[in-house]
Amino acid sequence: MKDFRQALVTGVERLSAWADILDKINVFPIADGDTGRNLVISLAPLRRPDRDVQSLSRDLLLSARGNSGNIACGFFQYFIHTRSRKDMCNAVRLGRDAAWQAVHDPRPGTMLSFFDALAAALSDGDASFNNNEIAAILMHLEAAVLDTISQQPKLQRAGVVDAGALGMFLYFEGFFHVLTGCRIPLRDVTETFRDGIQVSPSYSEEPEAGYCVDTVLHSGADVGDAAQVIASLCESVIVTQKDAYLKVHFHTHDREDARRKLIHLGRVIEWAEDDLYQQTSAFADSVREPIIHIMTDAAGSLTRQEAKTLRMSLLDSYIIIGERSLPETYFSPEELYCAMRSGTRVSTAQSSVFERYQTYASIMSRHKSVLYLCVGSAFTGNYRVVMDWKRQHDPEDHLKVIDTGTASGRLGVIALAVADYAFKANDSEKVIEFSRQAVSGAEEYIFLDCLEYVAAGGRLSTTGAFFGDMLRMKHIVSPMAEGARRVGVVRNRKDQLRFALEALGRSLRPQDKALIMLEYSDNLPWVEKVRSEVTRRYPGAQIIVHPLSLTSGAHMGPGTWAVAFLPDSQMP
Repeated sequence: MKDFRQALVTGVERLSAWADILDKINVFPIADGDTGRNLVISLAPLRRPDRDVQSLSRDLLLSARGNSGNIACGFFQYFIHTRSRKDMCNAVRLGRDAAWQAVHDPRPGTMLSFFDALAAALSDGDASFNNNEIAAILMHLEAAVLDTISQQPKLQRAGVVDAGALGMFLYFEGFFHVLTGCRIPLRDVTETFRDGIQVSPSYSEEPEAGYCVDTVLHSGADVGDAAQVIASLCESVIVTQKDAYLKVHFHTHDREDARRKLIHLGRVIEWAEDDLYQQTSAFADSVREPIIHIMTDAAGSLTRQEAKTLRMSLLDSYIIIGERSLPETYFSPEELYCAMRSGTRVSTAQSSVFERYQTYASIMSRHKSVLYLCVGSAFTGNYRVVMDWKRQHDPEDHLKVIDTGTASGRLGVIALAVADYAFKANDSEKVIEFSRQAVSGAEEYIFLDCLEYVAAGGRLSTTGAFFGDMLRMKHIVSPMAEGARRVGVVRNRKDQLRFALEALGRSLRPQDKALIMLEYSDNLPWVEKVRSEVTRRYPGAQIIVHPLSLTSGAHMGPGTWAVAFLPDSQMP
């Protein structure tokens, strides 16, 4: 089935574009606000459907995160074996059964109920999957998602559908969109589910203690026996198996004790955890909305948590490390720079035009007016793509777009200052005018440790890189409207610091209350020393330390650091 592989990809892209909504309504089994994130990470291998099925199946097992991600990957382990429209029905049934069996304490009113509905809708093995049939399937699945509200008391109190079930609806709406040759339009989720995606103002939960753990064991244990053992130690247990690997998800109050006991089942080869108290506390926080919604690109060295706090939307580029591809804010700096130092192939990519269009639609459906501080058009095609979308879908001009001509921390300080001002202003036009002033006033200087990685990305000849490194030359670049411009060359870190302080001194006075962002790659201790020196010279400034945008880091390499700032004269 030639369109099946593209349908797998489109489903993930549709889900990724609307993932923020899933995080906002994720109250079951606990209100930790991470269903969207977990599904994006877990289903990322489906973006590479060209891989052989066994490799893809293994990648799904290893990538699964959280309750929702582990259940979904249990299903897709079987669904990806579909080879024709006729055998899709059987693949769905096998996936549905595997998902139910993976959960130690399965509940209705969850993603599991969605898979039941999907299996029922595809019960006819002779289905032709014509447009009318698929339209009927989607109506059946929509009803199943809405039914989850009444099936779980916590969902009923919050007044929302199950986030995992909605995530799978989004996926399969995109999937079936491709199977119909794009003849069945994708609907606005906020209109389709209306109040079912708005948490009731009266809903509240006490923060949860403990940890959400995902681990992979190399083990010969039977999956059923392993699940019984783990369930006696932990909660929210999900166990799946692929060859000699056990993928285990659980919640625990004592992660170290759980890890010691899991060793009896096999060798731990991967371990990831989230602090449930931090997540559930953050979910409970309520912040008023700004006068105009701000969105920007993650290329601006902003973290996803920071964006949530400021009610901003981040548009990710993708980082590819070896065979793994994820939105840049879902990789850790440690993971990127360790891979680069080890020689693992690293590259970057934009999301597809379809995914970007879906992201704009998702954001615009939830906000009356939006200001997009777009990464400079010299660095990506995002400005062209959003303006194409705007011409087709925004006749009333609710989306304002500014080509900032910037990237990295310079874009970051602009976005942070504008987002903060949007909470204080009483007029969206004032926010737009301030953003233009910030674009003209912000500066950034990026200090490269070596030219090896710039050359590897094709941005410099390898001969030039060799002689530059041999002479211990450390280049300094600045993101401008026309692209990254070299603004200096020094020989060591001491000279880098001197250059940075001189650059600050040309624009700032000691008493200024400027916004200063210091960015690190794999050199946080050094950047903390820089902060101490900058704080001493500018005690009234707001100084923040951030990871360097991973799209910048992937091109510039380990050892890179930067300083970006917005002078007091440009602050509101």
